[in-house]
Amino acid sequence: MVSGCSATERLNKAAATKGQAAAGITLPPLPDDLRRQEAHAPVAEGEPVIAILARERQALDRANARQGRTIQFYDDLANRYGTPR
Repeated sequence: MVSGCSATERLNKAAATKGQAAAGITLPPLPDDLRRQEAHAPVAEGEPVIAILARERQALDRANARQGRTIQFYDDLANRYGTPR
């Protein structure tokens, strides 16, 4: 009597492995905050330019912080699901 897997068992294992690889993984959804675009600071006629600039810089700070969160989100995904390069 021969021990080991039969040809049918080997084919079934190969098909299951191929199916799992083709199915891939389900990634978590991207947080809504990371999809948001930052608007420019509103400009009111007669307002001092320095006030507009200050608000524009605050908007840029928010956008940069969101970019940092996006990078962290991606890095976390790559560490959990990525393949070495």
